[in-house]
Amino acid sequence: MAGSTIDCGRSLSMAGTTSKSSKAARAREEGKVPDDGRTRCNWASGASVDLPYRRYHDEEWGVPVHEDRRLFEFLVLEGAQAGLSWRTVLGKRDAYRRAFHDFDIAKVAAMSDARLEKLLGDPALIRNRLKIFSARNNARAAMQIIDESGSLDAWLWSRVDGKPLLNHWRSQGEVPATSGISDALSKALHKRGFRFVGSTIMYAFMQATGMVNDHLDSCFCHPRNHGKAKRA
Repeated sequence: MAGSTIDCGRSLSMAGTTSKSSKAARAREEGKVPDDGRTRCNWASGASVDLPYRRYHDEEWGVPVHEDRRLFEFLVLEGAQAGLSWRTVLGKRDAYRRAFHDFDIAKVAAMSDARLEKLLGDPALIRNRLKIFSARNNARAAMQIIDESGSLDAWLWSRVDGKPLLNHWRSQGEVPATSGISDALSKALHKRGFRFVGSTIMYAFMQATGMVNDHLDSCFCHPRNHGKAKRA
């Protein structure tokens, strides 16, 4: 995403690049994700993980997002994920950007019933009426927050005092599905009329937007592994 991505591996040594690149090329030809020797979170590792999913882990997940449009994008996409896999939603992200004006909040808030109904016929989207219509509903609620707080960014990030919460998990099993902060955030959003913002969804949103960094300690994307650790 523009303005919000980094390559967690930029600080890694480039030694052996030539041989690794040739192996990577062969792996791509065979339809496999090349092994680059980096240790990642469990969900981004293994033979079943494709390259776009791994890139999402490496370049986006846990990276702080502060642009209102992108924060709103994750609110919509995380809500769309309810009952589905994130990989499914990630594969539809470009279609969602086209359908919802690249998540321009004001434009989504102004979408007509007829336009939303038309989107229900788009096979590139998750064709659930409640989820499709919740995008407009949540855009309108987001605009109220922006009017009151100046930005969606300021309001959301105030929940973590403006800085990422850095965790130190040693195994995927230790990573929680919710937290006290996600509980409170969910309650506050529900009170403002947002939909599809349960605590589990909001914790996933916090992880995706970098409000909480849940990369495993062993993962090369964890700040401790590239000299940028800042404990909240």
